[in-house]
Amino acid sequence: MQLFDISALVTGGASGLGEATARALVAAGAQVTITDLPTSAGEEVAAALGGGTRFVPADITDELTLGAAMDAATERGPLRAVVHCAGRGGDRLRILGKDGEPSPLASFEEVLRINLVGTYNVLRLAAARMVRNEPLDGDRGAVVMTASVAAFDGQIGQTSYTASKAGVHGMTLVAARDLAAAQIRVNTIAPGIFDTPMLARLREDIREGLAASVPHPRRLGAPEDYAHLALSLLQNPYVNAETIRLDGGIRMAPR
Repeated sequence: MQLFDISALVTGGASGLGEATARALVAAGAQVTITDLPTSAGEEVAAALGGGTRFVPADITDELTLGAAMDAATERGPLRAVVHCAGRGGDRLRILGKDGEPSPLASFEEVLRINLVGTYNVLRLAAARMVRNEPLDGDRGAVVMTASVAAFDGQIGQTSYTASKAGVHGMTLVAARDLAAAQIRVNTIAPGIFDTPMLARLREDIREGLAASVPHPRRLGAPEDYAHLALSLLQNPYVNAETIRLDGGIRMAPR
């Protein structure tokens, strides 16, 4: 799919992977709408990106606000590309605490609600709009979702996060098969250790240790690395139903 002048939506577009992806889409000539929480820096980011980038606040788990963001994107033309970056980190709770008591069920449910249910909400609402499009370069639309290497080698304390991201990976093939008749492609990126605002809160020595654990290139992933792959998945018409690890070859240790 060519990206010039198409309407594209990026969730989590106010920072990190989403902001970098929105910037790359603007550079490719797309009409970009970013969505993020109302408390985010979305307005400032949209203004800085230029190219007519628009910010519409939304919660990915809320049908009404997310639907409004997608409708805003369709005002700029048929919505053909959605890159879903919004989500949250895990709760770092072990199944049993040091006192032998089980961890709170509500925490597990909250991580799944945002990362897994939120992803499904983005997928279904995007597909409902894309199916109305006339085919362009053989596609009515394409969706890129975000999992994590934790889907495959989750660490101690990542039960909720791993379950949520493994669910996104598991959804990918089914979604692509389900939407094939509508000519909508679905792919997922599973990032490794990326230099995002979440990681920026760590001490510098910890960040350096994480970077050194990557086989090659021996550095943290840059949001631009993610954006590069996301655009490739949108553009390449023969990539469908894939979850692609983007991790420099890392395999996570138990802790």
